[in-house]
Amino acid sequence: EMDHENYTVVTEFILLGLSQNHEVQMILFLFFLLFYMIILPGNILIILTVQGDSQLGSPMYFFLANLAFLDICYSSVTPPKMLADFFSHQKTISYSACMAQLFFLHFLGAAEAFLLMVMAYDRYVAICKPLHYNRLVNRGICCVLVGATWGGGFIHGITLFGLSIHLPLCGPNILDNFFCDVHQLVKLACANTYIVELLMFLNNGVVIIMCFILLLISYTVLLLKLWTRSSKAKNKVASTCVSHIIVVSVMCGPAIYIYGLPFQAVPKEKVVAVFHTVIFPLTNPMIYTLRNKEIKDSMWKLVSKYI
Repeated sequence: EMDHENYTVVTEFILLGLSQNHEVQMILFLFFLLFYMIILPGNILIILTVQGDSQLGSPMYFFLANLAFLDICYSSVTPPKMLADFFSHQKTISYSACMAQLFFLHFLGAAEAFLLMVMAYDRYVAICKPLHYNRLVNRGICCVLVGATWGGGFIHGITLFGLSIHLPLCGPNILDNFFCDVHQLVKLACANTYIVELLMFLNNGVVIIMCFILLLISYTVLLLKLWTRSSKAKNKVASTCVSHIIVVSVMCGPAIYIYGLPFQAVPKEKVVAVFHTVIFPLTNPMIYTLRNKEIKDSMWKLVSKYI
C-alpha cells in the first residue's frame, strides 16, 4: 500500500476527446451544433405546449414536460464543454469542474430513471385502476412524485460524488473520453480501491439494471392486460406504452453497457457515451410527442399562433 505522501495531487485532467483528427472534429462539431439547433427548441416547445394548453392537464403530460426539462438539463452537462474542446489543441478540465460534471451527470441521469418509473406507475393506475385514477394520481401526488425523483437523483449523485473525491489519484492525469466519469477516475486510483469500486458499482450499475428490469416487467404486464380491451382503446394506450418502452430501452441500454460491468473497459465506450449523454436525452421527449396526436395538434396551434 502506498503512503499518502506519494499520491499525486491532481489539479486538472487532460481529455483525449472523440477524435484527434482536426477534420473529423470539425465535422462532429457541425453535426452536434445542427442537432442542438433542431432538437433543443423542440424540447422547449414541448414544455411550453403542456404549460399553455389546458387540455393537456393530465398527469401524463405533466410528467412529459418534466422529462423534457430533465433531458435539457442532462444534455447541458457534457456537450458545451465537448463543443468548445473541438477548437482546443489540448483539451483540459480542472479537478473541480470534473467533479461537478460527474455529480450533475449522475444526479440528473438517476432523476430521469426514477421519473420513468413514476411514468410507468401513472400508466399502471390509468390501465389497471381507472376508477381510482383521479384519487391516486392527482396534481398533489404528481408534484410529490416528481420531487421524489429529484431527491432520489440528488442522493445518487452526491453518493457517487462523495466516493469519487476520496479516490487517491496517481498520474498520468489523462482521461480517454470527452467528459469525466466515475469509472475513468477509478482507473487512475493509486491504492487498492476494491471497496470503493464495489460501492460505486452497487450505487450505479445495479441501480440502472434494476430500474430497467422493473420498467420492462411493468410495461410487459400492462401490454398483457391491454389484450382484453376493445381495439380502439387498446391501440391508443398500447401506442403510449410502446413509446415508454422505446424511451426506457434507449436510455437504459447504453447506461447498462457503460456501467453494467464493474469498471472494466468496454469496447466503443466513447461512441456509446455520445449517444447516452448527447443524442438520446434530447430525443426521448420527441419519441413521446411523435406518437401522440393530442400534443402534436397543440404544438401546431402554439406555433401557428406566433407565426
